[in-house]
Amino acid sequence: MLFNDRYAAQAQGLLRIIAALLFIEHGTSKLFNFPVFPMPDLPPVGSIYWIGALLEAIGGVMVLLGILTRPVAFLLSGEMVVAYWMAHAPQSTFPANNGGDAAILFCFVFLFLAAAGPGAFALGERKPVVRTDDELA
Repeated sequence: MLFNDRYAAQAQGLLRIIAALLFIEHGTSKLFNFPVFPMPDLPPVGSIYWIGALLEAIGGVMVLLGILTRPVAFLLSGEMVVAYWMAHAPQSTFPANNGGDAAILFCFVFLFLAAAGPGAFALGERKPVVRTDDELA
């Protein structure tokens, strides 16, 4: 069995956990100013930015724990599309110049998790163990 096949579920779980931790940090910085966020003010309650921050904090925790990973990750992927086109793209065409490269990466990491599932270390969805013909012999 190849290394990447043998540890794919664990690598996928680690990707989910690290991405979620980084995502939670974006949400808490906008909601609680921790860690300190470079925006001058916290978003007004009920605004689209506040809703986005809630999605980042609460959705990030759900993805971190592996609870309802597929639907939550799909929702968060869509949030990142909206964030990119609303906040980043108007500043510049190039993601490296408009600060949107993280939004693009989050979008596709969450889209991957929505399609592939949470991987290892998840509290929610469990992927059944499938044995290959080589292992059965």
